[in-house]
Amino acid sequence: MTCLNKVAMAPPSSDHKRPHTPSSFCFSSLNLVWFLLVPSTVFFLVSTLAPHRPSISPLSSLLQVSFSNNSLQLQGSSIFNGSSIDSSFQLEAETDYFVSNMPFPDAIIEKHTIQLDMSKNNESKPVVDVTLKIVKKNSKLERNEANLARVRSSIKQAALVRNLTSTHQDPDYVPHGPIYRNANAFHRSYLEMEKVFKIYVYKEGEPPIFHNGPCRSIYSSEGRFIHELEKGNFYTTKDPDEALVYFLPFSVVMLVHYLYEPETSNTDAIGRTVVDYIDVISGKYPYWNRSLGADHFMLSCHDWGPRTSSYVPHLFHKSIRVLCNANTSEGFNPSKDASFPEINLLTGEVEGLLGGPSPSHRSILAFFAGRLHGYIRYLLLNEWKDKRDPDVQVFDQLPKGVSYMSKLKNSRFCLCPSGYEVASPRIVEAIYAECVPVLISDSYVPPFSDVLNWKSFSIQVAVKDIPNIKEILMGVSQRQYLRMQRRVKQVQRHFVVNATPKRYDVFHMINHSIWLRRLNIHIRDFHQS
Repeated sequence: MTCLNKVAMAPPSSDHKRPHTPSSFCFSSLNLVWFLLVPSTVFFLVSTLAPHRPSISPLSSLLQVSFSNNSLQLQGSSIFNGSSIDSSFQLEAETDYFVSNMPFPDAIIEKHTIQLDMSKNNESKPVVDVTLKIVKKNSKLERNEANLARVRSSIKQAALVRNLTSTHQDPDYVPHGPIYRNANAFHRSYLEMEKVFKIYVYKEGEPPIFHNGPCRSIYSSEGRFIHELEKGNFYTTKDPDEALVYFLPFSVVMLVHYLYEPETSNTDAIGRTVVDYIDVISGKYPYWNRSLGADHFMLSCHDWGPRTSSYVPHLFHKSIRVLCNANTSEGFNPSKDASFPEINLLTGEVEGLLGGPSPSHRSILAFFAGRLHGYIRYLLLNEWKDKRDPDVQVFDQLPKGVSYMSKLKNSRFCLCPSGYEVASPRIVEAIYAECVPVLISDSYVPPFSDVLNWKSFSIQVAVKDIPNIKEILMGVSQRQYLRMQRRVKQVQRHFVVNATPKRYDVFHMINHSIWLRRLNIHIRDFHQS
């Protein structure tokens, strides 16, 4: 009698259930094992070999993904040419597009080639290409940041080239020579700026305080920059999500003109206006709060630019402040703030400002004319005004009939002392006249000094050395002076004001300074983090 018959002939169980027929084998010990093992094995194989289906993601219909160390571990099974395979392979995630801790539903399929080695039993099998790529559904901000990461890398690579001449092609101008800290890196950065840089100008605010500025005064560089941005011909975008930086379009010159109370020296109205403006744009848009103002910039050539920004702590400490008054002793931070030149255009005319006699026709060693503004000028005038030295000519007021521009253009060196504040329009006046500028200041960061090597085309004299100016300048050899004067002529293009901006002129250089500061920061959207 078989085992099956014994099972069949056993007395009924106490629960009086109907016994199984002789064909049943489920209560056999051996068969019970088979009964449990076979379905489990089948289930395991099916679940292992068959694709799983997470709830959301086009990729989920193909492969199961787990994340580890910026790579994707994919386990799956497929049938190629009628044979079943068990494969395990790794897809390296592209760091520009993928964040290792991103949720799986944030991935989509694009193109990438994976080589699957299907060798079995030491037999060579065909290699099959599967085109996959894991790409994060980036916000515009994240795409901007990924693009900036690429730009930073390209500039760093360009900076490794220490040639005096840029290796990049350019139909208009190829930066070259010692006037640049690194000509190749600057050129790469400038070309990237032209392709990538986008500025959003907030529309809030009414002229004359907002969207307006002086174009015929000592503060003309402030007004002309504002007007060029308002025209919208360069760098600007109407889509704020596309922007890399955001311009706060108030003019400090206009704030002072309309709101300052000279009889009481009260500047509270200026401060309230700036505070209210930040409140408006931060309440209406997400961009200020997202970065605490770090990707926003203000621009001012007025001496009170730093003071005006101090009414909003984040504007002072975090935002990009583009200032003529670039004084490190008053909080100017070169890593986030940018210095730009003070240019005096009293008539508004921009033509015919450049040029001067050759070096051999410049008979004056050094020249300055200007009123008593600040302690540095006091020291200079007190030391040199009454000496009547034909080599070092210093005036608080020029004699009647003597042309200021004629004196500039007949001088080898032009003295550029700070006034009440560190900036002086005489620096640009000297460069226009092809006169080597002599900077006399404390705590001043010259314009575009992250790109330009000022020591190659200017002399910097410490305030304590004002009595030694003649000795210092006489110590410059003729050969060295001629080199410096040629470099002054070369650097002119970066300080020229054009009626319509031209590549590499002062308008574009100011933008490049802002662009560099934006490259220094990384913005994250707290809604995406």
